[in-house]
Amino acid sequence: VQLQAFGGGSVQAGGSLRLSCVASGSTYLINAMGWYRQAPGKQRDLVATITTAGPSEGRTKYADPVKGRFTISRDNAKNTVYLQMNNLKPEDTAVYYCAADRGGKSYPHTRQYEYDLWGQGTLVTVSS
Repeated sequence: VQLQAFGGGSVQAGGSLRLSCVASGSTYLINAMGWYRQAPGKQRDLVATITTAGPSEGRTKYADPVKGRFTISRDNAKNTVYLQMNNLKPEDTAVYYCAADRGGKSYPHTRQYEYDLWGQGTLVTVSS
């Protein structure tokens, strides 16, 4: 399985972007996917996670800083997870990474070690 993230760019504060993460290969193994971000000089933090298969399919969790502004969703037919980001703030500036867990349990994963596959990052820059 491979993950490819895209959709980053530069926007002004208050603007919106939608990130996409496309999975290819043995995608039937994936039970959960997530978005993380890493700002310069900071650790990589969870943004949002969604369960993509199993009894908890569709369950989501969000980091507090993005609640009410970001929405994670999935289109299983397209093997794609989206991150809709609205009302962006300068502090949202970071490289955003998507991640997937293959063969794990069906629940929203909030810890990095729960993911075994990572895509390349896509840069989001929000100017004030």
